[in-house]
Amino acid sequence: MVGVDFGTLSGRAVVVRVSDGAELGSAVHEYAHRVMEQTLPTGERLGPDWALQSPQDWIDVLRTAVPEAVAAAGVRPEEVVGIGTDFTACTVMPTRADGTPLSDETPGEPHAWPKLWKHHAAQPHADRINELAARRGESWLPRYGGKISSEWEFAKGLQLLEEAPEVYARAERWIEAADWIIWQLTGVESRNICTVGYKGVFQDGSYPSEEFLAELNPGFAGFVGKLATGQVGDEAGGIRLAALGDLAGRLTARAAAWTGLPEGVAVAVGNVDAHVTAAAADAVRPGQMVAIMGTSTCHIMPSDQLAEVPGMCGVVRDGIVPGLWGYEAGQSAVGDIFAWYVDNFGADGHERLTALAEKQPVGGHGLVALDWFGGNRSVLVDHNLSGVIVGQTLQTRPEDVYRALIESTAYGARMIVETFEKSGVPVEEFVVAGGLLKNPFLMQVYADVLRRPLSVIGSDQGPALGSAIHAAVAAGAYTSIEEAAAAMGKRTENAYVPDEARADAYDRLYAEYRRLHDFFGDGKMLHALRAIRNEAHTS
Repeated sequence: MVGVDFGTLSGRAVVVRVSDGAELGSAVHEYAHRVMEQTLPTGERLGPDWALQSPQDWIDVLRTAVPEAVAAAGVRPEEVVGIGTDFTACTVMPTRADGTPLSDETPGEPHAWPKLWKHHAAQPHADRINELAARRGESWLPRYGGKISSEWEFAKGLQLLEEAPEVYARAERWIEAADWIIWQLTGVESRNICTVGYKGVFQDGSYPSEEFLAELNPGFAGFVGKLATGQVGDEAGGIRLAALGDLAGRLTARAAAWTGLPEGVAVAVGNVDAHVTAAAADAVRPGQMVAIMGTSTCHIMPSDQLAEVPGMCGVVRDGIVPGLWGYEAGQSAVGDIFAWYVDNFGADGHERLTALAEKQPVGGHGLVALDWFGGNRSVLVDHNLSGVIVGQTLQTRPEDVYRALIESTAYGARMIVETFEKSGVPVEEFVVAGGLLKNPFLMQVYADVLRRPLSVIGSDQGPALGSAIHAAVAAGAYTSIEEAAAAMGKRTENAYVPDEARADAYDRLYAEYRRLHDFFGDGKMLHALRAIRNEAHTS
């Protein structure tokens, strides 16, 4: 099996043995355009909080990483029986009815390009959606913790309509990259139930009503027509809403030429990078929360019960594995915070700062920080919030701030876990995946702050392995995601265990984090500062 993970800065492919999940070879392709946050390739400047990507970069992953991974694995292409993919989300794009990206037609128009998950310029539009939904008592709103995010399909779609109506009119499809790449591989357009539910506000068989959308903006009334999905397994205008682990189609001749794989290979239904990682960690049972920790953190957990959890990103039936409710929460920036600090203020680099920070006693720096440098995804759902560091003095050193930032992200994770458990959704096991696993000090901080053991995934390529597991189900090698995950997924239980003395000390600091969280969480000061900044850049 081949699993392909389309990340924020690169795409990676891994070749996996079906019988036991052994990873035989892998390859990474760095995106030529990376993330466009300042300017387009044509030179046009972007506004504050923009983040765009290029569809060509994704195709280049298929052209380069897939054949390189197969070669590295030492297997013949004809031995590959399935391919699965995952994507960041909500990464969404406008296209023609045949899938042609509008950025191909008008490369100088910012709104024609795919909006990456961390494009937060649609926050005012999300605010209006949330205010109206709350006022009308829309039944779907509690399924998203009381607020939908500026990162999602409807907020970004409303921004498109109101800031670039001519692009909105040309957009015959508003489609997640997770589904667009499957369309390119198979020639068949489909929608996966994961992104439709979590990012597309699809609950109990329907989207928000046309009446609701028209009240936001009369021109938005027909927006659902651009999403083009029906019931699971049904056809709506020839477009299927597909269950996870299903067969999306077969590799076309064109895609076979890109990848070097045989035409007709099974292609699994698209998925989201975080959600597919649960299978890679064999964590697809109720109560197993998987934290995929990288540039941001996404918290994924199956459950056999439905509850309203304040500030969660969503709860979707069949959203992680069929037959269970799937919960999602998250932190908008984690690794991005550490990278920002090192790039701008930490000349010693990550390894040196970590070594110095690790020598400190808990609380020795006298600092507490809020982990909102990329806004707050859970539990406040406000991307106009910003980071705060309290307690700095003339004696504060770079490693002090670095440690405080690490701790702040652990406090944010504890806030999420506690919110779930207070809402009646127990977290039985906390499983960590993602690139930040490479930092043992950070992992120990999390175990101490959370006051619980951490299990860790047994793969450096969790999303790609998870995609390969889904491909194994789609190809018929296993009858279910649970069966495939048990055979091919892997994790180490209790890899990090909390130290009681440090945990006690962190309880005191966490109490201060909560005070700071509640004080700044109303957004009054942080919103005002952001507005002043934005005015300064646009005046």
